[in-house]
Amino acid sequence: MSKRVYKFSEGNADMRNLLGGKGANLAEMTNIGLPIPNGFTISTEACTDYYNEGKTINEDTQKQIFEALTWLEGVQGKKFGDTENPLLVSVRSGARASMPGMMDTILNLGLNDVSVKGFAQKTGNPRFAYDSYRRFIQMFSDVVMEMSKTFFDSILEGVKKEHGYTFDTELTAEDLQDVIAQYKAIYKEKMGEEFPQDPKVQLMEAIKAVFRSWDNPRANYYRMMNDIPYSWGTAVNVQSMVFGNMGNTSGTGVAFTRDPATGAKGIFGEYLINAQGEDVVAGIRTPSKITQLEKDLPECYKQFVSIADKLEKHYRDMQDMEFTIEEGKLFFLQTRNGKRTAHAAIQIACDLVDEGMITPEEAVCRIEAKSLDQLLHPVFDAKALKNGQQIGEALPASPGAAAGRVYFNADDAVAAHAAGSRVILVRQETSPEDIEGMHAAEGVLTMRGGMTSHAAVVARGMGTCCVSGCGELKVFEEDKYIELGGHKIKEGDYISLDGSTGKIYLGDIQTVEASISGNFQRIMAWADAARRLKVRTNADTPEDAANAVRMGAEGIGLTRTEHMFFNPDRIPKIRRARGCPQRADPLPEGRLQGHLQGNGRPSGHHPLPGSASPRVRSHH
Repeated sequence: MSKRVYKFSEGNADMRNLLGGKGANLAEMTNIGLPIPNGFTISTEACTDYYNEGKTINEDTQKQIFEALTWLEGVQGKKFGDTENPLLVSVRSGARASMPGMMDTILNLGLNDVSVKGFAQKTGNPRFAYDSYRRFIQMFSDVVMEMSKTFFDSILEGVKKEHGYTFDTELTAEDLQDVIAQYKAIYKEKMGEEFPQDPKVQLMEAIKAVFRSWDNPRANYYRMMNDIPYSWGTAVNVQSMVFGNMGNTSGTGVAFTRDPATGAKGIFGEYLINAQGEDVVAGIRTPSKITQLEKDLPECYKQFVSIADKLEKHYRDMQDMEFTIEEGKLFFLQTRNGKRTAHAAIQIACDLVDEGMITPEEAVCRIEAKSLDQLLHPVFDAKALKNGQQIGEALPASPGAAAGRVYFNADDAVAAHAAGSRVILVRQETSPEDIEGMHAAEGVLTMRGGMTSHAAVVARGMGTCCVSGCGELKVFEEDKYIELGGHKIKEGDYISLDGSTGKIYLGDIQTVEASISGNFQRIMAWADAARRLKVRTNADTPEDAANAVRMGAEGIGLTRTEHMFFNPDRIPKIRRARGCPQRADPLPEGRLQGHLQGNGRPSGHHPLPGSASPRVRSHH
């Protein structure tokens, strides 16, 4: 029997290919003695088996899973599905390469109609127990059974409206029992069967769902964008639950050891009191800054800062950490090398060299070559910005400047982009299903969510401008308009976003090319000292050549002569020279401009389709 299941204590950071990034890091944190909820990892090889064997989990792997589950019950002193003291687990994906929000997670697994009563009695907190059960029913139905979340959202909002509540936390235990009854009724109506009550059935179906999510459209699209091989598969992490929704001494959050947008050193993050992790990531509630934790739970904050520093020194890189506080006790749920903007990557790499953590050669290797394109994105023209009309301000989630026409869903954004429009995608909050629309957009604006929400994390990874958590923004997605700063802005109207300041402007503000200096030049000097290749550029115009020299190119690698003849005054002369007098006149104005300015770019600048400016390339 091939080993497919590993306790956290059996792994380490070097087993990323087998355990996935999350599993390997959980194992490593376990080994260095950090407060990690116990659990086990089902390997990426089991995912490969699942697809090779007709999307089934074979008997050997199932046996290993239940053996590990029995071990976990013993360690935790709880029984899976027990009526008095039930063990609850989370089931999470974990690919070897970070894919935030692309695959699926199920929390609070193991609850049923009987165990929830024992759970309420054991914790002495019926409201918390029934809140956990209603969350599980909704998440299992959505992720495993692929029921639309809107069914459950409408029920929850209906109960809140009936009682005059604003926040989910105002629901009582009795209210939540009503919600659960309605959830189960809609599940039976849509699925034709009762909600599953056997925890082992729940577990196996959840594991299959995580394996399936490796092949979902958003994950495939993300892998294509980031050159992640399909053959890798995902691991699955089964971990005992800790609860951030047990009252005002509990909470959950996401934090970085440095600012992922700027690279500045210091704890940067957000958390929510009385919440579970999905509330932060999904942007359901706008969280507080991590510094608020120092005021709310000072001992937890002190311990958190100490462990965060230990993790950064251990991994010698900026860490992205998820944590939960259960009734005053701190737990780390995961750590990974944090995604960051190109500007932050350069700042962090240089700072780590200065702090003696890494060498200049390591610093260069820490920078993803394609991410440097982010530094070449435009910023607002200072003169144009003076006349700009600011209508709002929110969180500067991903830097850069963007202006475009407002669209309210991913499909419309993709279609408008394909038609040549610059697009700003506006959402109440984004979800993983919006990834193609985000990819097509110049910028993203959300009403809810913080600096660690889905919109913020994915936008930073793409190098796309993002402003998030604009509480003053009212989004009417169905009617396709927004209200902000006293203005009604309809689909197709222009707005402008500054992802570096969080400011939102009315209209189409002109942008200019970014300037390159400082740490960028420092990184390039380190690269120059180690490299053997010369960097040459594509240049079809004098402007292209001058820009390439400014960026450090050492010669011209490719010139396409046809682009030299695209100026309106040259085309007739070239035609005459080729003996075509009948076509001596230029094309009609509209057609000529369309030819010269495809994709809305100014004449004189003609990059290859899909390429970013400016076009400096390394020819290997």
